[in-house]
Amino acid sequence: MNASRRNIGIIAHVDAGKTTVSERILYYTGKTHRIGEVHAGTAVMDSDPQERRRGITINSAATSVFWRDAQINLIDTPGHIDFNIEVNRALRVLDGAVVVFDAVAGVEPQTETNWRLADQYGVVRLGFINKLDRVGADVERTLEMMRQRLGTLPLLLQLPLGEEAHFRGVIDLVNLQAIVWPSSAMGMPCEVGEIPSELRSRAEALRLVLVEAVAEHDEAALQAYSNGVPVTPEQLRACIRKATLLGGVVPVLLGAAYCNRGIEPLLDAMVSYLPGPGEVRREGEPEADLAGPFVALAFKVINDVHGALTLLRVYRGRVEAGEVVLNTTTGRRERITRIYEMHADKRVERRCAVAGDIVAVLGMKDTSTGHTLADPQALSLERIVVGEPVIDIAIEPRTQADQQALSLGLQALGREDPSLRVRHDAELGQVILSAMGELQIEVALENLRTRHGVQVATGAPRVAYRETIEHVAEVSHVYKKQTGGPGQFAALTLRLSPATRGAGVHFENHIRGGAIPREFIPSVEAGVRRAAQHGVLAGFACVDFTAALLDGSYHERDSSTIAFEWAAAAAFREAAAAAQVLLLEPVMAVEVITPAAYLGDCIGDLARRRGEIRAQHTRGSTVTLAAQVPLQEMFGYIGTLRALSSGRAQYSMQLDHYGVAPRTVTERIAAR
Repeated sequence: MNASRRNIGIIAHVDAGKTTVSERILYYTGKTHRIGEVHAGTAVMDSDPQERRRGITINSAATSVFWRDAQINLIDTPGHIDFNIEVNRALRVLDGAVVVFDAVAGVEPQTETNWRLADQYGVVRLGFINKLDRVGADVERTLEMMRQRLGTLPLLLQLPLGEEAHFRGVIDLVNLQAIVWPSSAMGMPCEVGEIPSELRSRAEALRLVLVEAVAEHDEAALQAYSNGVPVTPEQLRACIRKATLLGGVVPVLLGAAYCNRGIEPLLDAMVSYLPGPGEVRREGEPEADLAGPFVALAFKVINDVHGALTLLRVYRGRVEAGEVVLNTTTGRRERITRIYEMHADKRVERRCAVAGDIVAVLGMKDTSTGHTLADPQALSLERIVVGEPVIDIAIEPRTQADQQALSLGLQALGREDPSLRVRHDAELGQVILSAMGELQIEVALENLRTRHGVQVATGAPRVAYRETIEHVAEVSHVYKKQTGGPGQFAALTLRLSPATRGAGVHFENHIRGGAIPREFIPSVEAGVRRAAQHGVLAGFACVDFTAALLDGSYHERDSSTIAFEWAAAAAFREAAAAAQVLLLEPVMAVEVITPAAYLGDCIGDLARRRGEIRAQHTRGSTVTLAAQVPLQEMFGYIGTLRALSSGRAQYSMQLDHYGVAPRTVTERIAAR
């Protein structure tokens, strides 16, 4: 069903050209009458004032366009790692994606992260190699990086006509024709003609390779190929589509979006090769049936002056404005007062939404990212997993009047962005804001000031370390308190064992014979988890261990749930100390791109930051360094890098893993 609809995201590394591609799509489909530019702050899809000022995408933005009688619901996503939650929740509800590659840089770190997310959610992809007009653009190198870094089979559908500044068009291998844009002027139509004679034989050879790669997916095409009969463009498109939907290949197209070259064939490919709703079924998702019971997933909340807008992907059935639906995640009922189709920050009211739609609704009071809205008998959809933050910052209101506004502002920001975490440090009397990076912290603080009118004082950002244990330890603890009346009593034996990195906290109950009544067991687990959140060594959460409750005893009158929770917390602290606590620090995957003349200085600086060089690649006149560096050592790095390279080097980083911190670092952190 909904074969004429496509739910598609644009994803890539920062500065690969996602928003530039999106703006051209809006123009060429007639949605806008003037092309918006990121550098000029006029991009339609970057409507937030911070996005326009910073020149980057911060929030994913949705719109709908039409091409070849198909409706394309398009989501433009951020490329910066700090805002990866936006990519995560967009991919969770999309059927297809266009992955934009910088033809000079190739496959970059954030592209790898987004690609793994798309794998996780079963999203069908097209590749678009952008910026072919740039010096150093290399299609073959980008294809090879796709094979090696992404583990995919790229299916090249076009050849470039001209190189770098002389790039003017492509050779379409499906139709065996040349597509040329004679000018980069806005809206200049492409011209379709014959392939230049000197490239004809190469194009025919590559088309044969293309046919061989996909012919097995269509019986008519396979028979024609086996009999030496030419495969028609229609047969070849059908083969490519089937292979793409099965996930065996990724069609790749070429262009230079800023110069307005390559957008129309990309739109054709989005309609021809990416799936409509229900064409690719994912585990746990209902069949896209208009007549079935209503099921939708809330994947984003936006707060504005009119109230909270909740973005939904409707998977089954239909819903009309004014209807009451059940939030199966919370068990509460919600009334949908209005339904909107979004165009960036603008909206068009609709009467209803049906299976396959992506819409915004007004009226949700207790619905957050990842909640399922459905008929009471329907299933709950898989939640959206949010990564753990790696940077903390202490904040406090500048005036007493800001206190209430700060609480409400942080609540609103947390609903919009679940990767932002807020907690109160009772020991220090501070509110701690945790995020995925320094830029996300800056954006959140600016939103507090401009959108919620809150002025805050902040401390310096600090790394969100973790703690874990190195050995097995077993302790017995008795909690006993007598106050004249009924007392408190709980006794238990707890064993802590280290687990593999990333395992989290696992609790096991080994009580037999009623040594501890069943109703007290959840309190023991709660006590362990509560104590683990505050750590033992330096107040950071303790992770990656198994806590096993082995034995215990209770008192008929004095034992209570709170007594066993306190006993478990104390037992955890004793056992963790005996098991030798280790400090874990976030280690970042850092990629530095620098002119070769500054290579030695960059390597030396990374070494001083406890960095480990993992790989080094030459790309034309530049060198790319791949390194692993502790996050603590990366604060202020951009200023140093600019000074070392006369402003010519750039870098990106993302969390790679948590590693055991050196003894000197552990001692310094524990002493704070």
